[in-house]
Amino acid sequence: MKAKDLSRHDFMKGATAAGAAFGAFTILGATAKGQGKTYKVGLIGCGGRGRGALAGSFEAAKIVGVEVKCVALADYFKDRAEQSGKKYGVPPERCFGGPKCYEGLLATDVEIVLMAQAPLFRSVHLEAAVKAGKHCFVEKPVAVDPPGCRRVIAAGEEAKKKGVVIVAGTEMRHEHPFRLTHQAIAVEGALGRLVAGRVAFCIAHMFHRAPINPKTADDLVRSWQDWTALSGDHIVEQHVHNIDIANWFAGHPPLSAAGFGGRARRNAGDMFDFHSIDYDYGDGVHIHSMCRQVNGCWNWVGHDLVYEKGRTNGRDRETPAKSPIPADLPKAPSSSQQEQVDVLYCVGKGEPLDEARAVAESSATAVLGRIATYTGKLIRWNEMMTDPKKNPDLYNLTLKPTAEDFEKGTVEIPKEGVVPIPGVA
Repeated sequence: MKAKDLSRHDFMKGATAAGAAFGAFTILGATAKGQGKTYKVGLIGCGGRGRGALAGSFEAAKIVGVEVKCVALADYFKDRAEQSGKKYGVPPERCFGGPKCYEGLLATDVEIVLMAQAPLFRSVHLEAAVKAGKHCFVEKPVAVDPPGCRRVIAAGEEAKKKGVVIVAGTEMRHEHPFRLTHQAIAVEGALGRLVAGRVAFCIAHMFHRAPINPKTADDLVRSWQDWTALSGDHIVEQHVHNIDIANWFAGHPPLSAAGFGGRARRNAGDMFDFHSIDYDYGDGVHIHSMCRQVNGCWNWVGHDLVYEKGRTNGRDRETPAKSPIPADLPKAPSSSQQEQVDVLYCVGKGEPLDEARAVAESSATAVLGRIATYTGKLIRWNEMMTDPKKNPDLYNLTLKPTAEDFEKGTVEIPKEGVVPIPGVA
């Protein structure tokens, strides 16, 4: 599912902010490296991505020169947490299950929490982890609706006050070629002003092929990728990577989104098969976003950003005048490991770092596009994210079931195959 220009996952809302954040840190080097520092790590969400993040944390520790120890695991399904516990020597009493599994994990002595439960739950988990004073790695996307995205931004603000690190799973922001190219083009202006662009995540069909026919809340969690309320639709769950690049290079979220989409072949869940969106970033800059999951079609995952003096795919100009990457930041062999290197590096510096806002804004941009394709309407950022009075229905739009519904046992099963009709609902 990965294409040449995309891995599955910076420390900044922009390169300037990142440089300032990193510049505030002291040198890791001899002060921590090789002195036997051990961090206690826990994982919420023991599926494939979560297990990958945990394995990446152990590899990152070797690169950074510290140690990590997995001390607690949590998953909606307790048996899955216990299965992972066997690999890492975590006893059953420190393996938590159920919709409130995160509460048990956060009550332990864990210092760094990795979060990879379904996107619906991530804003709740992050908010609780920050409240508990834990450092966090949170997978993308971080929410599926506007209130969830704002909840993450608020958690990020609280984390800064507490000195808590939040690193996000928008991993291309962690890749050195992307960081260097962004510095050269978006910060130093090597190609002049941004004029236009396109980003895409067009691939073959993924996830369930036959109807799921869910009967219980557990059935929804087992098939979360197929349900808009749990995943945000594939535009949010996957295409957020490329949308994040658009926001990063533009320097801010779009002003509005308009587009179209539909469901042609999918038999499971309630998502669209494709989305095509025009994001208006202001000053005449428009970036086209397209994502699709249909077999037998042309595929492309990537970025093409056009400037006054040339164009970039986001990672092809590694020659800035000044590197935004700290000289002592180790470079990992993969982006998924680099994320975890960055977590340990920043925690080791003892300084707060907020990637929550950037990943929340990129998640919200994907949500903005999804609402535009579902409704067929022009959807404005300020109405959805900043001004509760302009369009209260949009500002407060909350997908059902919510994370709280799972905790309370009030989940209503969505109707499979029933999707929004643009211009009608």
